[in-house]
Amino acid sequence: MDSKFYDEGALRQAAINLFHGWGYNFYRTENQLRADDQLVRTKAGWLLGMVRSSVEGAEAGYRREFIGTPSRDKPFPSPSIMAAAQKLERLGANIGVIGGRLQSQPVPENDRMTQRYRQEADTLKALISCDERLVGQCSLLHAMLDTRSGTWILEHLDEVEEGLAALQQTLRSREAVLLDRAE
Repeated sequence: MDSKFYDEGALRQAAINLFHGWGYNFYRTENQLRADDQLVRTKAGWLLGMVRSSVEGAEAGYRREFIGTPSRDKPFPSPSIMAAAQKLERLGANIGVIGGRLQSQPVPENDRMTQRYRQEADTLKALISCDERLVGQCSLLHAMLDTRSGTWILEHLDEVEEGLAALQQTLRSREAVLLDRAE
């Protein structure tokens, strides 16, 4: 058949024009790197969600263990016990905030202006080290806190907060790479 409908060169050119018109060409390395970055951040967010779940479970267990049913002799729990339970509650909330910040991290835009002023593939490759550190830190936090009791977490709260601070620093480094201010 001599129809242009079956002409591979013309079909290829039409497809390429459509891809470029849509602002996307799935054969570019940058698009694969962008998709990988989003996948890695999703997995890191999943790990952080499990960390938060562990802390919330530990908090609930701590409250069950140390905050008994009110009685006439002791209608209110000890202030120190309540303060400790609130520390666990705040820790879970802080992990949630970091998880939200992680999920809202941008990736380089795929537009002509960005491509004009920055080499997107180089930026995405620079994000790889941040993403590797990010996933490693999330995995370490998960391993540290998975199945731990509230008492154990309170005893090791400084280490946990140090891990969260390191994770926050990694997120700042990632943002700096995106803004061309690599740390």
